Amino acid sequence: MPPADLLKAMFAAAVDAAAPAHCVPPHLPERPQGRTIVIGAGKAGGAMAKAVEDHWQGPLTGLVVTRYGHRLPTSKIEVIEAGHPVPDAAGREAAERILELVRGLTPDDLVLCLISGGGSALLSLPAPGLTLADKQAVSKALLKSGATIGEMNAVRKHLSAIKGGRLALAAAPARVVALMISDVPGDDPSVIASGPTVADPSSNADALAILAKYGIDAPAPVLQRLRASEEETPKPGDPRLARVENIMIATPQASLEAAAAIALLAGIAPMILANSIEGESRDVALVHAAIARQCASFGQPAQAPCVLISGGETTVTVRGQGRGGRNAEFLLALAIALDGHPGIYGLAADTDGIDGTEDNAGALLAPDSLARAAALGVNAKARLANNDGYGFFEAIGDLLITGPTLTNVNDFRAVLIERQTKI
Repeated sequence: MPPADLLKAMFAAAVDAAAPAHCVPPHLPERPQGRTIVIGAGKAGGAMAKAVEDHWQGPLTGLVVTRYGHRLPTSKIEVIEAGHPVPDAAGREAAERILELVRGLTPDDLVLCLISGGGSALLSLPAPGLTLADKQAVSKALLKSGATIGEMNAVRKHLSAIKGGRLALAAAPARVVALMISDVPGDDPSVIASGPTVADPSSNADALAILAKYGIDAPAPVLQRLRASEEETPKPGDPRLARVENIMIATPQASLEAAAAIALLAGIAPMILANSIEGESRDVALVHAAIARQCASFGQPAQAPCVLISGGETTVTVRGQGRGGRNAEFLLALAIALDGHPGIYGLAADTDGIDGTEDNAGALLAPDSLARAAALGVNAKARLANNDGYGFFEAIGDLLITGPTLTNVNDFRAVLIERQTKI
């Protein structure tokens, strides 16, 4: 199988392992004596809602919010589309309606909550005293700052009327079962979509410290709330969350293992480096390049042919004016670090099918990528300095475009080292 085809098959397997049609049905709870209310938020929200409708025995109603372009047809559960990664008015209105749906329930009722990556921006309901514009300003600044997903969501929780366990509080005393597709390093349920059904260990002071760490000039009402508000999110052990069950139904690790199985079938030894790698995309690329060279030259830590596989969520500190998400940035930095090393190929893509805010999932790298770009007058180092990974790979025709996959288990990276590679 050609290297590019193998890498794309591995990525497809990683995505398929997290498809809601596969991972939702086995975890559906028993039908309650009372009502069943389905709510949720995330890039997989539409597909998760459809999977519930297709397999639920009994009446149900509900509302789920997903990203624009990610809705699937449903008949019982209303699916609304909203803005991501920057929240918008549609997400705010959906969050208000979701809170209303879960208020006034009884102990006999069930709230089935469908949570996936992207839910934090999509489920945007400002805390009292804040406006949507305040939250949008903070979200935009955090996205450009290089902050980790955990740090971003810690801030978001304390500016929200619904995140950080507050949705579960509103649903009490009903039983709450949250089905979660993890898109965060370490699969921490309190971080996925900013944990609307999960107790929050972070504080207002933590949120202030994160804003200070990245030098973010937040709007005055945001700073005022974080400094003066005595209201906190519910903490671990809060008895009001006793009837809440959070279930992880798809994880980055399971998707990496599915990709590894494809490599094995092709006679390629897979090495999963980690499922939760964080850090600047270009720095992570340098480490992957060094390991790939070591495999090619010395057969360590794996003999070629082999493929290095990793997941997690890297970050990009935006200083340029180019286009491209963290995966295109990673792959462009990898190309520069490998400098046309023969027999080494790569793929980096977001499992949701959208790298940052662009229309590509990621991109593909071949040993001749730099040479083909140079022949077109495209300078790789200049493109990287301008954060223009998208433009680089678009120029050589190696963008990976899948469209929305309707799931999200974070980034997928694979670096393939062929046997005949020498340095």
